[in-house]
Amino acid sequence: MDPAPAKAKPQGRLLVSTPLDAKDELEERLERCVGIVQALTNGLSEREANDALTANVCKGQQQHEEVCLGLFTLVLTEPAQAQRCYRDLALLSRDGMNVVLVKINQILMEKFLKLQDTPRTQLVWLVRELVKSGVMGADGVIMTLLKQIAGGDISNKNLWLAESVLDILLEQKEWVLKSGMLIAMSVYTYLRLIVDHGAPNLLSLRQKEVDFCIGMLREKFMDCLIIGRDLVRLLQNVARIQEMELLWRDLLHNPQVLSPQFTGVLQLLTARTSRKFLACRLTPDMETKLLFMTSRVRFGQQKRYQDWFQRQYLSTAESQSLRCDLIRYICGVVHPSNEVLSSDILPRWAIIGWLLTTCTSNVAASNAKLALFYDWLFFNPEKDSIMNIEPAILVMHHSMKPHPAITATLLDFMCRIIPHFFPPLESQVRQGVFNSLNFIMEKRVLAHLAPLFDNPKLDRELRSMLRERFPEFCSPPSPPTEVKMEEAVSMEMDNHVLDKEEGCYDNTEATFSDDEEEVNNKGKKREFRFHPIKEAVMEEPADITPWLDQLDDTMKEKVQQLQKTSDTETQCEVMQEIVDLILEEDFDTEQMSAMASCLAELFKDHFRGEVLPEEITEESLEESVSKPVCLIFRNLVTMQEDNSGFSVLLDMLAELYQKQPKIGYHLLYYLKASKAANGKMMLYESFAQATALGDLHTCLMMDMKACQEDDVRLLCYLTPSIYSEFPDETLRSGELLNMIVAVIDSTQLQELMCHVMMGNLVMFRKDSVLNILIQSLDWETFEQYSTWQLFLAHSIPLETIIPILQHLKYKEHPEALSCLLLQLRREKPSEEMVKMVLSRPCHPEDQFTTSILRHWATNLRSSSSKLAQLTLEQILEHMDNLRLSLSNTKNNFFTQTPILQALQHVQASCDEAHKMRFSDLFALAEEYEDSQSKPPKSRRKAPASSPRSRKGVAPPTNNEEESASSSASEEEDSKPKAPKRKRKGSSAVGSDSD
Repeated sequence: MDPAPAKAKPQGRLLVSTPLDAKDELEERLERCVGIVQALTNGLSEREANDALTANVCKGQQQHEEVCLGLFTLVLTEPAQAQRCYRDLALLSRDGMNVVLVKINQILMEKFLKLQDTPRTQLVWLVRELVKSGVMGADGVIMTLLKQIAGGDISNKNLWLAESVLDILLEQKEWVLKSGMLIAMSVYTYLRLIVDHGAPNLLSLRQKEVDFCIGMLREKFMDCLIIGRDLVRLLQNVARIQEMELLWRDLLHNPQVLSPQFTGVLQLLTARTSRKFLACRLTPDMETKLLFMTSRVRFGQQKRYQDWFQRQYLSTAESQSLRCDLIRYICGVVHPSNEVLSSDILPRWAIIGWLLTTCTSNVAASNAKLALFYDWLFFNPEKDSIMNIEPAILVMHHSMKPHPAITATLLDFMCRIIPHFFPPLESQVRQGVFNSLNFIMEKRVLAHLAPLFDNPKLDRELRSMLRERFPEFCSPPSPPTEVKMEEAVSMEMDNHVLDKEEGCYDNTEATFSDDEEEVNNKGKKREFRFHPIKEAVMEEPADITPWLDQLDDTMKEKVQQLQKTSDTETQCEVMQEIVDLILEEDFDTEQMSAMASCLAELFKDHFRGEVLPEEITEESLEESVSKPVCLIFRNLVTMQEDNSGFSVLLDMLAELYQKQPKIGYHLLYYLKASKAANGKMMLYESFAQATALGDLHTCLMMDMKACQEDDVRLLCYLTPSIYSEFPDETLRSGELLNMIVAVIDSTQLQELMCHVMMGNLVMFRKDSVLNILIQSLDWETFEQYSTWQLFLAHSIPLETIIPILQHLKYKEHPEALSCLLLQLRREKPSEEMVKMVLSRPCHPEDQFTTSILRHWATNLRSSSSKLAQLTLEQILEHMDNLRLSLSNTKNNFFTQTPILQALQHVQASCDEAHKMRFSDLFALAEEYEDSQSKPPKSRRKAPASSPRSRKGVAPPTNNEEESASSSASEEEDSKPKAPKRKRKGSSAVGSDSD
């Protein structure tokens, strides 16, 4: 019989999970709310139930939220009751369904991929009902739902979602027309999806999408105009469809038909696409993974992340169209700070290079190149950002030495797109590309373009075309004597980088780089930084000038005053005045972004220094949080969440987070260290939801990772608060635990253990500890030992994690086995423990089971348990190992009557093969049987453990004894070590001392 499996937790009705997954906190909470609703309404008529719920809702905010969430969950899990529950929900809700809308958005952003089929269907049904009811905020839910429709995915679930949302938009057209942003977002989404739905079986869906987009573009063109130039790119991809062809004619030749304010296609092409549209074509999971790669993964260590992304999202023929969405997102949305740009974090050009080289379709490759260069074509330095055009030039620059064919392909595309993009606008496209190249040199992304354009690795025809198109950039650089010192150093270092770029990415293997390439032949770590960009990190007053111009005069004056002041107290006063101005004025997104850029630049020294004081006292902590940047935190702490200024400051902080990711853990530190912030740690959750990530778990993990990399002392200081304030995010997986044990030393480990034992810190709980310990099996040795030490500091019964034995292999998991062995020796063996121990496969070198059984046998004398779940062979193997282990000791385990009787019983019922294999073990039972029929004097000479231990005793006097002696001598031949040890300990062969 097979060993009994670990008890599986009951499957929830909301999310898909495996037996080893920890129970999801959100699902648990929603189930509790369902239980509350059912307890209030069980056995009541419909009217009585409604009265009971109404009375409960009136008691307070908590009861209102519990009832609303309980009814919401019943809508998702009980389709038959959905209509009635929604009606009750509409009647009982006292906040305009806000509680429900927030929870829907949370599920869409964090849990949608894990939803079971019924809740997923019901969620879309609920959104349809919210739209039909005209609930305020339903447009935001629809836009979040649109984001979940993946590009390049024609699986049934994704097609169903695309069609279901489209049906809502078509059915509720009048409602849709009231929201300009929803119109633009839905048109952008479905124009992109039309490309994926060209298969014959999808033509009916595609036609619905075409009709919807055409209708919206013709009726509400000015609302769609806010999309910007990427609207033209998407329309180009579907231009061959008949209805789209007619729209194109009007777009090019009769723009007034679409709108009197529309002057022509050039008006669209010169408008930069807003980030929110580029971001809407990536699912939350894709976006989180890309943001992680561009802010946390070091260059040279990205292969496993890219491989995962490739398997998950880019492995099918249809998924090739997704590459354009990813490239547009990286160019237009992911704008790292100067600090990240100058670090060894994986650069954007490297990810784009990987996306280009792994493309398996010529059409997709051409579209991907257009996506990369799209902002070049009508680039205006006054309106557009250098960050949108930087990745293309750096891909070409870094590919020249290791992969000149990639550089050549991109340069050729850049030259040919000028006359071919749209012939009537050739001069404008030429000017746009010229502006881009000129701005690249002006901003010193590259010091010179001649080494790129006139490189001998390019074929003669391409070099000739480049000289013809861009003669201004093909002249050789100035003589060395005229070059500035820092420029010469930068160029030299950059060439040093290029000399090591071999193997940067490989078309044939569809990867970008290998982990082992991080080290050069001499064993030194590779330098991955791109040094010309690093020059931008130098502190110069001009650094904030471009952003200052985007601020009004009053704000500009205050920011300049902040820049000139070095006294901390004065800086704090000025910063408070800036915060007051932000709260007084209606800042738009562009102004908010400019202000955030100014602050990130001005406070960069603060973010480079250590945060936690060397000596931690109340005074030193208060002094550490009395810095100018903390003024934003302080103002947030003192505000009520329903204050209008609260959301404005949160948006300001979220924008600053985009420019300076360290702001996240600095906020956590302030909330922990400041007296003014006592009890306000949950403010961080509001901050996380306001960021571009929009997800508490992801934001918290990224901030703690940044803290881990910058300051381990601070990480340990924050750990107790983070675990206690955010248990749902920290205890359900081992992500944060791994960050901690990867960097702490033995002193910090001991301090954390003390926090645990004093009750200040809980790092494990019963429902998830097993899963986390299983995850830890892949960690480094010290990390695993630290994890087990922290686990043992908790008072969690060992039975909770004993099923981990099924996962442990003696050669691969010595750390876990040794920790478990030491803990088991302190335990009184239970039935479950013995089962698990004996269920381990028997191997001659694996002494785990034998050692713990021997320990239990020595200390407990006897231990009985029901072993029906174990195979006979497993039990006999371990018993035989135990017999051999005890053979040279005085332990009397095998002289106990119950053990010998059990062996007799087993011997009588097993087959001949087992009798032969375990003959020495069964010999003990035979001798016991013989001893029962002999006089007492003879019985006293019975062997203590096995026939083998009787060497040196008088020779046998009957046939049975002779047989036993023969068996013992055979065993001595096959296992010589035991007898040698015994002889070595004897004073003389056959001496009386035996």
